Amino acid sequence: MRSHGFCAKGELDVTQRDEVCANQRVFQMTDQEKPRILFLNRSYWPDSEATGQLLTDLCEGLSEEFDVHVLAGQPNVSSISSEWDKVTKRNGVTIHRVRHTQYSKRTMALKAVNFVSFAMACRRHVLRLPKPDVVVFETDPFLLPFVASRLSKKTGCRVVGYLQDIYPDVAIALGKVSNSWPVRKLRESLFGIYRHCEQMVVLSSDMKNLLLASGVSENRITIVPNWADTESILPIDRENNQFLKRNRLEENFVVMYSGNLGLTQRLEEFVEAAAILRDDPEIKFVFVGQGARRAELEKLSTSLALSNVMFLDYQPLSELAHSLSAADLHLVPLTRELSQCLMPSKVYGILAAGRPYLTNAPQNSELRQMTETHQVGIPIEAGSPQVIANKIRESKADQSALKVMGMRCRILAESNYTKHHATKTFSQVLLSVLDLAGDTMAC
Repeated sequence: MRSHGFCAKGELDVTQRDEVCANQRVFQMTDQEKPRILFLNRSYWPDSEATGQLLTDLCEGLSEEFDVHVLAGQPNVSSISSEWDKVTKRNGVTIHRVRHTQYSKRTMALKAVNFVSFAMACRRHVLRLPKPDVVVFETDPFLLPFVASRLSKKTGCRVVGYLQDIYPDVAIALGKVSNSWPVRKLRESLFGIYRHCEQMVVLSSDMKNLLLASGVSENRITIVPNWADTESILPIDRENNQFLKRNRLEENFVVMYSGNLGLTQRLEEFVEAAAILRDDPEIKFVFVGQGARRAELEKLSTSLALSNVMFLDYQPLSELAHSLSAADLHLVPLTRELSQCLMPSKVYGILAAGRPYLTNAPQNSELRQMTETHQVGIPIEAGSPQVIANKIRESKADQSALKVMGMRCRILAESNYTKHHATKTFSQVLLSVLDLAGDTMAC
């Protein structure tokens, strides 16, 4: 990797100097070899999972400054199935893929097989790739830190952890595994890697506090919140909303959950709230997405004979603005046990669409504080379908207040949670790890 020169200060003022330095840096990075960054994550374009979409945005944003490579799994869509095993380049990012099992996610055993299969495939393949200057592991699956650590020992590359969630803490909080000796040993091994990474990137102050409590040094932790594409996800009014028209919801007050219908969301109490509200034909609960719990939730809705609940599949990215804008009120669940382990990425798309949300996030959590500080949603205490139903009734009765919240949502998204914000901060993390930050500061 080549060093980067200093730019002359001359008589320029601070603003002019920053602009000249930025221009000079772009020029240098096109003429000299860029630092090579390798990301490890199962999901990447064209997958619909949030982690894949977010990583795609991030990598493409970083590609102007870095030589970005991604080692990912087989795509979940068939449109490129004949080409998936070839090394491809898309929007400046080199994509490598490995073959692995893709069993149904409905059981823990099959999910575990998929996790191990992908991690082992990465372990075999990663040493065949061009040597990176930095390897960045994500947590899909949570075994990837071991792959990155081994690569670092073999090649001397530096390691950055990028946690979308924290395992095994998530699994313990959900009751999927007990806090047994093997699980504690796994956690000890994972956090041992975290403590030795050059940097750990997390999504929220809650996640940072969990790492601090587990012995990771504060100077090794950076918060980079997730984001939404505020250019493609725009507020769309009811009269022009194709999602509402397509699903015959134009006359309804739409309460929406959009995203993974999995174990972490605990959505049963929202279905039970729908049962309480069945006497109001205008209120419609719409669950958009797929996941391990969708069948159970549909079965619960059927058993309660609910005509005010509908389930729809993930919407195409091109239609996301319409689907998110279709809600009068979104649902963003977050339990106390999970609040330190993850930050719901769905909230940023909701903000971008200019729609308010109802959340049962616990007191003192970052999501609760953001909701109350910026007045972009309705906080409630968890555990009561009746409280949920009451708040939805109140919201329907005061839709002017919801519209004001929605305007605040859009302002917050544009000011704090864009791809530009995240890419800039992540770039600074990589530069500091590469000891290049000093060159930038010298400007």
